[in-house]
Amino acid sequence: MIFLLALLLGVVAGLRAMLAPAAVSWAAQLGALNLSGTWLAFLGYHWTPWVLSAAAIAELVTDQLPSTPSRKVPPQFVARIVMGGLSGAAIAAPSGAWIGGAVAGIVGAVAGTLGGAAVRARLAAAFGKDRPAAIVEDAVALLGAIAILVLAR
Repeated sequence: MIFLLALLLGVVAGLRAMLAPAAVSWAAQLGALNLSGTWLAFLGYHWTPWVLSAAAIAELVTDQLPSTPSRKVPPQFVARIVMGGLSGAAIAAPSGAWIGGAVAGIVGAVAGTLGGAAVRARLAAAFGKDRPAAIVEDAVALLGAIAILVLAR
């Protein structure tokens, strides 16, 4: 079950790179995810969720701009893979399976990046513009991250 949750959290990172680690960080800060004693303990430090949340909000805003590059260009794609791996590792770390969690998070991030781009393009075509599709994608990513972390408790 934990690897499925790590995979799904990777999908969230594929949709919005910074949302997954911000959600994991809040879960650690609020005591819903015990990362103490692991190399990922920094995610639960006092300022970490605030910094990651600011980055996630900035990403949500910049994603709406027409000048934002595709999520499939190498820097964007790599960031999503790294954040998916980090988030997957974090959700699996309390069970001692952080490596498997990282792998599942990476696989999910690749799927979320490619699948999210395809679904968003179809939604944008259906809406006749991109902004409503982006907002739907934002909502799916946010609600998905919350649901995954609730299930992980």
